[in-house]
Amino acid sequence: MTHNAAAADTEAGMIAIERALEAIFMIADEPQSLVSLATALSVPVKAVKAAIVALVHDLDGHGNGPERGFELREVGGGWRFYVRESLDSVVADFVLTQNPTKLSQAALETLSVIAYKQPISRGQIASIRAVNVDSVVRTLVGRGMITEVQTDSETGAILYGTTELLLVQLGINSLDDLPHISPLLSDGAEGFDVDAR
Repeated sequence: MTHNAAAADTEAGMIAIERALEAIFMIADEPQSLVSLATALSVPVKAVKAAIVALVHDLDGHGNGPERGFELREVGGGWRFYVRESLDSVVADFVLTQNPTKLSQAALETLSVIAYKQPISRGQIASIRAVNVDSVVRTLVGRGMITEVQTDSETGAILYGTTELLLVQLGINSLDDLPHISPLLSDGAEGFDVDAR
């Protein structure tokens, strides 16, 4: 194999890794570590790192193309696609005008859990609601009702909190104005014989 043929094979391999990474990032809800990406693609971590550097370079418009409307960002020990910050308002306006439908019961329940327990991870929400909440959380983020507020330093999980838009929609000034839920909860005595000694 000539030097030119080997270089072409290497370049084609790198492009294939970049395309595979793009596909993974398009569906990933959580930041993906270099190791998990390398494992998924059965390639060395070094190759994944080089492909990510090339993708960031390309998405930022440093290659032959323009700067894209989304970027590849390193957060919480992993990589994930995000809307470019300069376009946040455009996306927020689009979501609010194109998706004015009411929230489902599942979304309202999930939003309530987040409002009262924030910051909270999807895993913690799912544990409280006893159902998978991935699509509901995506919907609430898309509607601008919740946002990623931080990353758990121990687990790397994204923690969610409510936004100002929720306060506006509820017509309150702060989360302190939410009704107290303790009077609405059972005291736990149900099912016990109160006369038992």
